Amino acid sequence: MNKSMKISIALGLLMFSSAAVTKVVTPSVKMADAQAKFNLEKIIPKDFGGWTVDSSLAPLQVDPETQAKLNKIYNQTLTRTYISKDGQRVMLSMAYGGDQSDNMGVHKPEVCYTAQGFEVSHAANGALRTDYGDLPVKRLFAVSGGRNEPITYWITIGKKATLPGFEQRMQQLRYGLMGSVPDGMLVRVSTIDTDVEGAYKVQAKFVNDMLEALDEVSRVRLIGTFGS
Repeated sequence: MNKSMKISIALGLLMFSSAAVTKVVTPSVKMADAQAKFNLEKIIPKDFGGWTVDSSLAPLQVDPETQAKLNKIYNQTLTRTYISKDGQRVMLSMAYGGDQSDNMGVHKPEVCYTAQGFEVSHAANGALRTDYGDLPVKRLFAVSGGRNEPITYWITIGKKATLPGFEQRMQQLRYGLMGSVPDGMLVRVSTIDTDVEGAYKVQAKFVNDMLEALDEVSRVRLIGTFGS
């Protein structure tokens, strides 16, 4: 039995068990209601670690139809471009939703970039090393005309960072079994660069500089907690 078949069977079993559990356990407590309110615009500094906001380059803008879907899922979004003292630019996009009982797939960069006419390739799971633990991330390479955009993103469900897809769904199910509706965050960083590996290194530095500038509560919202 090959790997793809095993994954398909596992997903089938998960969907079946999830449907069965739903009849017995209906999540009713929203994690977002038990936490302090926050504002992405305020908790993410506009100036940190040698990076400052640059309005000359805009992150990817989605079409109105996609935006309408996102508005139903997410309570807050944030898009900014930062520039370093060395002239390196990183685009940052965040989306927070207080109810992640359903899959966040509609906002996955693979979907959004493809919808905007990009060709997305080189998708690979990875880990971004931080002082707080190895952050599970997905990396992509999106191309449209002369725009080459390496992308790194991650998802948090509740207080755990997870890879999109199967692991994301498992995390949602764990919270559901405890009667909780988790909140969630999607964080995307990207650069315009043909040097893909070099771009990922710049993105990793940017993420670490940003995390270093946040207080613990804000940092946990972005990357969750590590360990068991």
